[in-house]
Amino acid sequence: MLFIGVVYISNAQSKKKIKIEYAGKLTIDEANYPGAKILTRDDAQQVHIEHGGSNMWCDKAIHYSKENFIEAYGNVILKQGDTINMTSKYIEYSGITELAFASGDVVLKDPNSTITSDTLYMDRFKQQAFYKSGGTVVKDSSGTITSKIGRYYMDIKKYQFVKDVVLVNEESTINSDFFDFYSDTGYAYLFGPSTITTEDSKTYCEKGFYDTENKVGYAIKNARIDYDNRIIEGDSLYFDNNISFASATNNIKVTDTINESIIKGHYAEVFKEKDSLFITKRALAITIQEKDSVYLHADKIMVTGKPDNRIINAYYNAKLFKSDLSGKADSIHTSQKTGVTKLINIPRFSSGDKFSTARKPIMWNLENQMTGDTIHLISNNETEKIDSLLVFNNAFVISQDTISKTGYNQINGMRLVGLFNDKNELRQVDITKNAQSIFYARNDKQELIGIDKAKSGSISILFANGDIDEYTRFNQVDGDMYPESKYPEKEKFLKGFDWREEERPLSVNDLFNDDPPLELPIIKGLEDYIPQEDFVDEAMLERVKEADDNVKLSKGKASKASRNLPKPLKNNTIKKKEQKKPSIKKPTSNK
Repeated sequence: MLFIGVVYISNAQSKKKIKIEYAGKLTIDEANYPGAKILTRDDAQQVHIEHGGSNMWCDKAIHYSKENFIEAYGNVILKQGDTINMTSKYIEYSGITELAFASGDVVLKDPNSTITSDTLYMDRFKQQAFYKSGGTVVKDSSGTITSKIGRYYMDIKKYQFVKDVVLVNEESTINSDFFDFYSDTGYAYLFGPSTITTEDSKTYCEKGFYDTENKVGYAIKNARIDYDNRIIEGDSLYFDNNISFASATNNIKVTDTINESIIKGHYAEVFKEKDSLFITKRALAITIQEKDSVYLHADKIMVTGKPDNRIINAYYNAKLFKSDLSGKADSIHTSQKTGVTKLINIPRFSSGDKFSTARKPIMWNLENQMTGDTIHLISNNETEKIDSLLVFNNAFVISQDTISKTGYNQINGMRLVGLFNDKNELRQVDITKNAQSIFYARNDKQELIGIDKAKSGSISILFANGDIDEYTRFNQVDGDMYPESKYPEKEKFLKGFDWREEERPLSVNDLFNDDPPLELPIIKGLEDYIPQEDFVDEAMLERVKEADDNVKLSKGKASKASRNLPKPLKNNTIKKKEQKKPSIKKPTSNK
């Protein structure tokens, strides 16, 4: 047994010397190891080396005392305090630069995580570890992270991964090229094209945050979440993978891939498990059809139900637009399964309230305006055609006389049934119970014959090109036709007449005419990505130069401290071309 202790009292300009606390045997081989002592273990214990509060054990060591440098072989263990424990097959270490280079099954452990790699650099001066040829980090509660390049900042428990980064745990898989991770909290920051994939969803972003322990996060910059049958896009997305919930802010687009519909707005909440979507701030629902899409706008829109039975509820100041049909109501409800659209006046005002009257449900088709307490529009989902129209209570149909432009054809009664032709034009209207009418009758030359006013039990009208073609009264009570000159001015309008042509949406943009000015919140988001600085920085090069000066080698030669230094990284910044958004396939569920 041989005990060797080297005590070195340094001056202010020098580094502490490496100390050999224990060795079983000492030999010298100047031919192969000039200027070095060869230290080997014995049966009792390994070679024990100490420097600056760190301890290292190995089976064999080559100690270059002049260069304050050591090479350790076989079952090498390096410990720093109670927190850092690194094992490997080989370590070389400079007491001047305080840089260790480890190779061969390298494992570095601290209380929060474990790094494994073929080669690993550890800078004790800066308290950093670094690998550049692939490595794996394991954190029990967060999962396993692999990457091509990794940097560990021991003092702040931060990892910075670059290139081919993959985090895998029981609940999710994260892929990214630039990934910052804090081992004590499990917080992950993603930069560049990145995805978070779970059994039920796939989230894409080019800047994002994810709490790997609590399974919540947010995504910005081309942010997108794919559920089984919905795609959510927006400027900023928050998501909670515990409950399959997501909320989105600014420039939102939610695509229903099964029902071929799109919801837009500037704030939305999606509960996947409940099959519900809530959206507001210029909310717009678009039902995509091959020939003519349907647009629905309101203060708030809620979509509920399974994919085969979606229900759309639009609340407050709701408006509907199609090229051949439009409407308004306090609320509009649509069933994509039955094809029934209901326009409803919400009873939140007194009967005498002016606004309540103005908001009575209304629909326009060609030249016809139809109002009533409640309106049902029935469509055929397969043919994308409108079948019929039902108006319940206080039904009222108005069309402007096409010639005079000052007279109005009018029909009212308790109930209305309307039928449409193959061109989605109103072909027939039947008014039942207490029907009243005023018609501007014209001959084949479109000359006014007179104004026809009557009361009857019911009326059936046939339309052609938006004009009245013929009409039939049933159980007529009274009626007569007057020349225009003899028709009383006060009798030209039936009770309840309300011509609302100025409210009629004539385009998709008209749906937003009554909306208040839109003020979107400013999304602060995350700080921009800060690339890794070179592991071998100016400060380290100064330490290497100190090592060279310390040994006073002959000109052109370098100290052992300068060997195996990693070269500067390349492509360590996010390029614009890397930020192009890739297509994301719809995730499949294994449930």
